[in-house]
Amino acid sequence: MSKVNFRTLDLNLLRVFDEVMAERSLTRAAYNLALSQPAVSNALRRLRTLLGDELVRRSGYGVEPTPYALQLWPAVREALQRLRASLAPGPFEPSQAQDVFVLAMADATASKVIPGLVAILDAQAPSVTLRVLPLTTRDPRPLLDGGGVDLAIGYFPGVLAELGATHLQEQAPRFFWRRLYQGRYVVAMRRGHPLAQAPLTLDAYCAARHVLVSFSGRPFGFVDEALAALSRRRRVVLTVNQFFTAGQVVARSDLLTVLPQHFLSATGHAEALATLPLPLSVPPVHVDMLWHRSTEGSAAHAWLRQAVQRAVAATGLEARDA
Repeated sequence: MSKVNFRTLDLNLLRVFDEVMAERSLTRAAYNLALSQPAVSNALRRLRTLLGDELVRRSGYGVEPTPYALQLWPAVREALQRLRASLAPGPFEPSQAQDVFVLAMADATASKVIPGLVAILDAQAPSVTLRVLPLTTRDPRPLLDGGGVDLAIGYFPGVLAELGATHLQEQAPRFFWRRLYQGRYVVAMRRGHPLAQAPLTLDAYCAARHVLVSFSGRPFGFVDEALAALSRRRRVVLTVNQFFTAGQVVARSDLLTVLPQHFLSATGHAEALATLPLPLSVPPVHVDMLWHRSTEGSAAHAWLRQAVQRAVAATGLEARDA
């Protein structure tokens, strides 16, 4: 990479770079910046020359960033956001805002959070746009670090344990979180399943065949961890990445799955499903929202986080052990 003379660097080039990275499209970036597409292309050309890297390559209907661009973007985005907050620290006006917020969460979480959040947007911020991405990991920090996601909502026990330890040593933590609610998981099966007629024993549970909701695709989840502590195991014959899909599968088969109790009504198959308590102890399942420090001081993002909390509160779910 070429050495950049920061004194002569046009900061507008970094604004263009940030928008292109966020949108992965020159056309959409130009629209957001109120520029022509040739102007965006010219800005990228100048920045490529300065940095000595291609930055993005055309891919399908958009552009694909280079490894260097992916490495550079988080620092550029954080710096620009801090600069915006410093230059325009006034209150966030939801009714006038045209922000685009990107959230990552599983379908079970979205079924509870998104309807109430949309109602808040309709009433208070009609020009704000939400983009909801599927959560495919139990560690969303790389998504937040890269700037592609503003807020991750889900069950992140390992991440929070690690952050709880590192926050004691950090002067400026990179991530913040807040508890939203505590979920309860139950065993779900079709209503006519032979195991639905009596209390579920651990032996019967382990002998059954199971569907596992796994964001990573690995056939091993928190229930399997609890079973392993008892020197037991179950037979996982199918992994899927959505609770909705798992509900559909068990409603039409003799497989068992574990679902959040509050999600049952959203499956569309609640009448076809029977539920029983898990026949073993598992840690409480907390749903938290996690965000990067680059958005901590933003009035717009503070409003978003408060709106998420209000949407959850309207469902009646409780944030125990916050």
